[in-house]
Amino acid sequence: MAPRLVEEADDTKDVPPEAADEAVADKVTEEAQAPETPDADESDGADEAVGAAGPVALTKNATDTDSAADDDEDGPVFDISDRRASMTADRTGVRFQLDETEAEFGWDEIGAVEVETPRFGRRFTVTLHTTGRRHYQSDVDAPSRSSLKAWTAELDAVLDRYFEES
Repeated sequence: MAPRLVEEADDTKDVPPEAADEAVADKVTEEAQAPETPDADESDGADEAVGAAGPVALTKNATDTDSAADDDEDGPVFDISDRRASMTADRTGVRFQLDETEAEFGWDEIGAVEVETPRFGRRFTVTLHTTGRRHYQSDVDAPSRSSLKAWTAELDAVLDRYFEES
């Protein structure tokens, strides 16, 4: 609905408040008493349903089609996080997040990916090198040392599926 100017919205400024209330009440009762008859074209009811609030469309919204596309592309997804940072790699690319800052890279922007796991400690580090000769690093603290091996295997599966070295 387009915004209306104040002059257009206030058509009843010269009318006493009692008369304006009666006009609104009459309009509401007329709409409520009007018989609801669907058009002959809408007799199958597949495209539209008519209810007390008026016509309601029965079509899929954009999120339904997006989830259907995700179901078609059931590829591996790598998603890890700790209290501050998170890393996600899926069919769209790689996403690093630290507190409120987020960096997202498509697979066409990525030139190389390095994974570092320390000999001692639980920090999982991923360094992403872009085709523009820049690099970005993200660290996530693992809950245990055994998680580091599992995370490395999961990330390798995603990289094998989506990342194409040139």
